[in-house]
Amino acid sequence: MDKFFRDSLKVSPEIIQKKAIGTAVFKFTANDKGAISKIIVYYADDVVLTDPIIEALKKSNHKWIIPDREKAHDFIITFAFGFNAAATDDIELYKTVYENYRTRASIRSTNQVPLNEATLLPNVVVNYDISQ
Repeated sequence: MDKFFRDSLKVSPEIIQKKAIGTAVFKFTANDKGAISKIIVYYADDVVLTDPIIEALKKSNHKWIIPDREKAHDFIITFAFGFNAAATDDIELYKTVYENYRTRASIRSTNQVPLNEATLLPNVVVNYDISQ
């Protein structure tokens, strides 16, 4: 699964420009063949983090390395975004990260979230280079 997301999840230029960091929690439903029928964002530190995840999940049809008997229900997956640290201290980098933290638009549930029968998948860590 790690390999799939390393290959399929493309960090957007907007994430790189904003130096966005944070967590996103998704729930998706897959049928017995691994095709995804529903994607729900339960939480995201910043809405900008969600589009690359959704696009990667859409590419995942029939590619999950999950035993067949486990495929036909809901899955919860978390993503942790961060960037590879610069070699030297950079005050502009600090300012950009703080500004993004201050102005980010989070997605969060304001009510309880029924999980039914869901499988929690391992966390996906996404680190990106900020120098492009």
